[in-house]
Amino acid sequence: MADVLSVLRQYNIQKKEILVKEDKVIFGREFSWPKNVKTNYVVWGTGKEGRPREHYTLESILFLLNNVHLPHPVYVRRAATENIPVVRRPDRKDLLAYLSGEASTSASIDRSAPGELGLQRSTQVKRAAEEVSAGAKKPRIEDEERMRLDKERWAARLEGHKEGIVQPGQIRPLSETMSVEKIAAIKVKIMAKKRSTIKTDLGDHLAAVKGRSFVDAEVDVTRDIVSRERVGRTRTTILQSTGKTFAEDIFAILQSVEAREEGRAPEQRPAPKAAPVAPTLPTKQPAPAAYNRYVQERFKEKEEMEGFKIDTMGTYHGMTLESVTEGAVARETQTPAAQPVPRPVSQARAPAHQQKGSRTPIIIIPAATTSLITMLNAKDLLQDLTFVPSDEKKKQGCRRENETLIQRRKDQMQPRGTELSLTVPYKVVDQPLKLTPQDWDRVVAVFVHGPAWQFKGWPGLLPDGSPVDMFAKIKAFHLKYDHVPLDPNVQKWDVTVLELSYYKRHSDRLLFLSFWETLDRYMVRHKSHLRF
Repeated sequence: MADVLSVLRQYNIQKKEILVKEDKVIFGREFSWPKNVKTNYVVWGTGKEGRPREHYTLESILFLLNNVHLPHPVYVRRAATENIPVVRRPDRKDLLAYLSGEASTSASIDRSAPGELGLQRSTQVKRAAEEVSAGAKKPRIEDEERMRLDKERWAARLEGHKEGIVQPGQIRPLSETMSVEKIAAIKVKIMAKKRSTIKTDLGDHLAAVKGRSFVDAEVDVTRDIVSRERVGRTRTTILQSTGKTFAEDIFAILQSVEAREEGRAPEQRPAPKAAPVAPTLPTKQPAPAAYNRYVQERFKEKEEMEGFKIDTMGTYHGMTLESVTEGAVARETQTPAAQPVPRPVSQARAPAHQQKGSRTPIIIIPAATTSLITMLNAKDLLQDLTFVPSDEKKKQGCRRENETLIQRRKDQMQPRGTELSLTVPYKVVDQPLKLTPQDWDRVVAVFVHGPAWQFKGWPGLLPDGSPVDMFAKIKAFHLKYDHVPLDPNVQKWDVTVLELSYYKRHSDRLLFLSFWETLDRYMVRHKSHLRF
């Protein structure tokens, strides 16, 4: 008794033709099996650890032989598309070696599996297979007879249809068959039906004919109405304004934005003259309230501070040395017009002893592609406080720039207790050798990558190339993953280590906020003349 796997192996070795017709696989003139018949080849991974044995079907093995030239992943996708069980990769090489005759047997063949007998083909089946292989070239006599009967039936039906068609000579006037009253009644029904349905082209034409007389009668009134119309606004006059000029107002806003981005203080425009205020009658000063120990806060502002007149809410930030040494007496003697107007941090002026120029702080980052912070993700890290890998930014199509300007958002408390939201620019570069001596005075922070060659050519290095003295003038930071060991050079240098979590992205904001707090404390002590 020949099993299906042996027959398939024999036909494959001898290169015989195997036909697939409907749900059967035909092997020459001898045998045929259904497609889903199971062979005795065991599926890899089954029959172990209590799992039942599974066997490949004839369809899955035959599909593998037909697509043996394809790579295994492509073969798997094509089999899944046609809903055919695939031959697993561990069985592929062994099964193909057995079917091609390279191996006489296989360890995966289950000899104890019951084999299904092939269906012995009869003479009619053989004849049908021969007709499929050779191709039917001549129509049968029964087919010709059936086609002739169909033609006669369709011809008879067409003749009957022609008899029901009204010929032009058969059309007679309606008045010869119906009376005038009946025709009028039909017209009334048709008009009543049209009123209750959507208007047709005929109804629109009748309405236009009836309404034409109304337009002709009212043409004089319409002409009089049109003559009185006037245009109030056009698309040109709507853009004009009597109280504003585009050159003075819009350009001034654009110039102030450009000056803020470049780090310059915007030019002060003369304030418009205020309208004269009508004189008012002097009002009586309210009598001083009597002392009450339960509302002592009302008398807090009258404290004399033991005669020293100390301003507990004052600050020396942004003041010159001369104004600090002169004290409060000199400040009170100033005229109201000469007193400085408080400005936000982004528009503060530099002290008089500082050179004129840009006061935008500069942050240097490594140019190495292996660094966690690069020019591709510097804005995401320092401005948006979120870590995005450089590889992901490259996939998004971001282009690398030589320098970038980030806008740091910060909140500042005003003297009256109000909170003011400001935007302060910072310049980020990764090519420090292009900086001028004036630019080096604005460098406030550097991200250390680890190797000492990062600082080659920098000013302020020791003879051995160590940047220890330079870190006394520039605040150094080192960004690394929390599971990566610390670089030996970073351990020796005065560097603030920022440990970034590899998985927890929600902790990025807290980490970079601590970076800005550390940098602010450093700039207050060493770089107070810059804008921050």
